[in-house]
Amino acid sequence: MKSHKILQAPVPMRWVGPLKITGQTLNESISVPLATYETPLWHSVGRGARVSVLTEGINTSVIDERMTRSILLEADDAMAAHQAVTSIKLRQAELDAVVAQSSRFARLIDMHSQIVGNLLYLRLEFTTGDASGHNMVTNAADRLIPWILQQYPNLRYSSISANYCTDKKASAVNGILGRGKYVVSEIVIPRSLCERRLKTTPEKVVDLNIKKNLIGTMIAGGLRSANAHFANMLLGFYLATGQDAANIIEGSQGMVHAELRGEDLYFSCTLPNLIVGSVGNGKGIDFVEENLRLLGCREEREPGANARRLAAICAATVLCGELSLLAAQTNPGELMEAHLKLERS
Repeated sequence: MKSHKILQAPVPMRWVGPLKITGQTLNESISVPLATYETPLWHSVGRGARVSVLTEGINTSVIDERMTRSILLEADDAMAAHQAVTSIKLRQAELDAVVAQSSRFARLIDMHSQIVGNLLYLRLEFTTGDASGHNMVTNAADRLIPWILQQYPNLRYSSISANYCTDKKASAVNGILGRGKYVVSEIVIPRSLCERRLKTTPEKVVDLNIKKNLIGTMIAGGLRSANAHFANMLLGFYLATGQDAANIIEGSQGMVHAELRGEDLYFSCTLPNLIVGSVGNGKGIDFVEENLRLLGCREEREPGANARRLAAICAATVLCGELSLLAAQTNPGELMEAHLKLERS
């Protein structure tokens, strides 16, 4: 079969901002690249960004980080599976030694298990330095499986990936246990700024978040998700920074919380499954490398620091777009008018 030349599919990209971001990973104003066919997104994120620089900024907190791979093993019965996994969890030092053979950066930090009949689902959780870690954790799991089977001959191999990870699928487990970076972005917007720049009031934003994002998602059967369009900002940011775009599936399972703070608006976006990396697969392309450099994610820092910075910037970008869209939707006709004006021009 004839091999085909690797081509590139160009996607329009634009730098938006600056956004004013604060928190433990960065404290500065920075513009962000967004690659998207939905060009009104640039203007929407830009509006949120303009609001951020007129406030104390978007505070970002990286709460947790881990990448997961679940493996599937079989035993003769449930009790044999239970006894094996109970023993495995007590052998952390030996497991660490096996993982260390697979990577300089992978560290096994936790594991969770489920037993279904005679099937043993083992969810392995790692830190992976500056990489998002898909291949790193799979390689570590590939080293761990032969060791486990040697130590526990009553177990048998079934699969290197058991869907208990969960990779690129909507699930409850990722939100509960975490996959990728768990990041929260928050902003407090004075009432006058809300009225002047967002053309709405704090009360209207809080009310719409409850009725649309919370109740609307609930009646739709949404799964651990309460947001208007996290996926839009995530995809634009992922394509511009060399991420695995399919991870927006679990990445967009996030929540908006808004409330009144006196006369002002408190607005936050929580992303428990934000999967980003500053090194690894998808990087090395000229425009990606340049974008990561301009974002300050190519600096000499301790392992993992560049990826945490990238995650914080991404979460702040999501907040800008989410805030702008919700504000627009409090006003009849504003959303469609903006799309018609921007897309048809």
